[in-house]
Amino acid sequence: MPGENLTRTEARQRAALLTVSGYDVALDLRSAVTPPPAEGPRTFRSTTTIRFRCAQEGATTFVDLVAPHVHSVTLNGQALPVDDVFDGSRITLPGLRGGRDGDGEHAEHAENTVTIDAQCAYSRTGEGLHHFLDPEDGEVYLYTQYEPADARRVFATFEQPDLKAPFDFTVTAPAGWTVLSNGAREGEPRPVDNGAAAVWRFATTAPISTYITAVVAGPYHYVSDTYRRRFPDGTELEIPLGALCRKGLAPYFDADDIFTVTKQGLDFFHDHFDYPYPFGKYDQAFVPEYNIGAMENPGCVTFREEFVFRGKVTEASYEGRANVILHEMAHMWFGDLVTMEWWDDLWLKESFADFMGAFSLVEATRFRDGWITFANRRKSWAYRADQLPSTHPVTADIRDLEDAKLNFDGITYAKGASVLKQLVAYAGKDAFLEGARRYFKRHQWGNTRLEDLLAVLEETSGRDMATWSKAWLQTAGVNTLTPQLTYDAAGRVTELAVLQGAAESHPVLRPHRVAVGLYRRDPARGVLERYAHAETDVTGARTAVPELAGAERPDLVLVNDGDLTYCKVRFDEVSLATFRDHLGALTDPLARALCWSAVWNLTRDGLMPARDFLRLVLRFAGQESEIGVLQMLHAQARLALEHYTAPAWRAEGRRLLSEGAVTQLRQAAPGSGHQLAWARFLASVASGEQELRLLEGLLAGTGRIDGLEVDQELRWTFLEPLAAQGIADEETLRAELARDDTASGKRHQVRCLAARPSAAVKAQAWASVVESDALSNALVEATIAGFAQPGQAELTAPYTARYFEVLEEVWASRSIEIAMAVVRGLFPAAQGDRATLEATDAWLAGHPDAAPALRRLVAESRDDLARALAAQRTDAAAAA
Repeated sequence: MPGENLTRTEARQRAALLTVSGYDVALDLRSAVTPPPAEGPRTFRSTTTIRFRCAQEGATTFVDLVAPHVHSVTLNGQALPVDDVFDGSRITLPGLRGGRDGDGEHAEHAENTVTIDAQCAYSRTGEGLHHFLDPEDGEVYLYTQYEPADARRVFATFEQPDLKAPFDFTVTAPAGWTVLSNGAREGEPRPVDNGAAAVWRFATTAPISTYITAVVAGPYHYVSDTYRRRFPDGTELEIPLGALCRKGLAPYFDADDIFTVTKQGLDFFHDHFDYPYPFGKYDQAFVPEYNIGAMENPGCVTFREEFVFRGKVTEASYEGRANVILHEMAHMWFGDLVTMEWWDDLWLKESFADFMGAFSLVEATRFRDGWITFANRRKSWAYRADQLPSTHPVTADIRDLEDAKLNFDGITYAKGASVLKQLVAYAGKDAFLEGARRYFKRHQWGNTRLEDLLAVLEETSGRDMATWSKAWLQTAGVNTLTPQLTYDAAGRVTELAVLQGAAESHPVLRPHRVAVGLYRRDPARGVLERYAHAETDVTGARTAVPELAGAERPDLVLVNDGDLTYCKVRFDEVSLATFRDHLGALTDPLARALCWSAVWNLTRDGLMPARDFLRLVLRFAGQESEIGVLQMLHAQARLALEHYTAPAWRAEGRRLLSEGAVTQLRQAAPGSGHQLAWARFLASVASGEQELRLLEGLLAGTGRIDGLEVDQELRWTFLEPLAAQGIADEETLRAELARDDTASGKRHQVRCLAARPSAAVKAQAWASVVESDALSNALVEATIAGFAQPGQAELTAPYTARYFEVLEEVWASRSIEIAMAVVRGLFPAAQGDRATLEATDAWLAGHPDAAPALRRLVAESRDDLARALAAQRTDAAAAA
């Protein structure tokens, strides 16, 4: 992002100087439906007026704007020379009115007004104002996405979270469109252009940060509802609800379920936060080609449209969508009402939203097993991130916007949420929620830092939050907890202790509130059940658990039973032997999920051969009742097969998984989510002639699995491995697109086309992503996924050297979203050899001055490769 970065120092200097009174933003979007220009980007008119006060007479500051052209800049009634003050990303504002009176307040004459009239560019990368042309019906759909700093691509801003202000939006767009913003629409749209277009005005917002303002516009399918809440004092809150998607997805849009979860969430947060939802209406827009899961724009939340399910999905998908809905809703308080001062404290919104999303999911909706998903899926993300060389404390050191972009990671989200779950166990749920209530009321509409939250939590819990924060929020790394047992002659436990370890790079030992469960087998019933349990505070390297002394000898000891803390669990030898033979006999689904998570960590850490993990999956995954856990096991099995097994055994492993998937597919209950999960897993690992022929038959209708409905989404899933094996050719994929000539179908086709096993295909895919910027973000993602198809290392090997040659050019010339996708997605991990590791080290050593964010991405990929090579050595040793 040349010239577009903003440092923390610059932001703090500007915040000390300015107070923003308000924005008036007028966007003219009629150009969205006119033919694009012959040269240059498609643009729209953006006119912004900002009113602000300055602490210093005659000071100079700057406004952020990324735009192809600025027509005029008018400051306090005087026109400024555009060529002198605009450099492509900033507009200099010199000679400001300012000063303070005797009370330290801004002087009466300190008000400044700047009006900036510009041509801004529509985006095809999901950043700023994204322009999407629906191939199905030719309609145009627009939406904005700004976090952390892309509002400046749509209107002129002071682009930092602590310069909050009220916003007034006016939008001119084609008549008949649905146009939404944060505030409610004021009156009916005013016709212009003889009725061909109209002007929408929206109510003034409360003071909010620039990155959560929003505009959604297009012929969206819109469904409405209403939420009502009566409070103890007799007042009633009424919130208009809206849900919208593209017209082409309307037949699949289950708005009723979305509204059900929305109302359950609003009830939950009103019950626990004692602060009524403060933003008026609540629209939820499911939009195309979205880069992230969702964004918490107050009053106008945006989601990726893949949450509108075109085909049959498992209950885990509905649970995942509900969790995201509730995550974004929690942000209305944690993030929107009270906002972090700078991106250092991103956790103040993301960690809390991740935790509150899971908490409310379990407490308020039908998804009562949400903590199982959290333990198995979200924490897996956190454990990986916390062992990368880029690991950082939950409260991070964010020097600039590029740092901020990369810190939307597993530590800020999932580790932070896990730490908050630990805090609830440490301080108590009531104290935690009372702290949240005081935090909202004390800091409403303001900006905060870590110490502001710790202050209220210390008040409500009576605990030393500074010590807790230092251990959990201000240090990096994940601890391991291992049981150590001794027995008497009768076989009873004389002592059970918990040993705490840490990596050499991050040696801190933390206080953990944990439960330790003892499990034993009942051979007659074929079950493995808990018979003893104790909660304790683990501190230091070794902590005894006296409550469990005298217990009968266990077959399995599970540290962190109930998943109260954030740690990697290890096992004693007896426990390891037990779950190798009886993992499926564990009756408690959360305990089973924790064991699976621990086994996966052992595999990633090179302490268990990957083939042993795959054998456990083949033996016990078919017995797994929790569909979300099963799908996570499938994802981990694919990763273990392609990266952690010894290359010489990989073909055998693929055969075993492929045959095992067919067996489980045929045995699964007809029409069940488990059957669908095994069908998708089969497609991801199918390699033998028999399995590929089965997929062909299911596509052609000549094969059949009782209860398995091969809908359009599943057809594309089956076509991908057939394309990767050279069975489904370009004509076949063209015919499938004709059958599903939609935006979703196009993404699937592009991925399948790039997956074909041909040097020419790979060359074309590489060129379309690296050497051209013609593809949208969604099609870049699809092309990369097809290019990096497992099992095609020989075809992609020639691109290893080219990858390192183009890195800096890609980073400098492409938007950060696209650059991140290319750097991560095209890293030559498929080669999985020492030469690739050495090439990566050579690039890092030879480019010390490359952008820190770029170096971080390469270093993370390097760490994944080094971990894979270590795991492969462990796996190879198992066969020796």
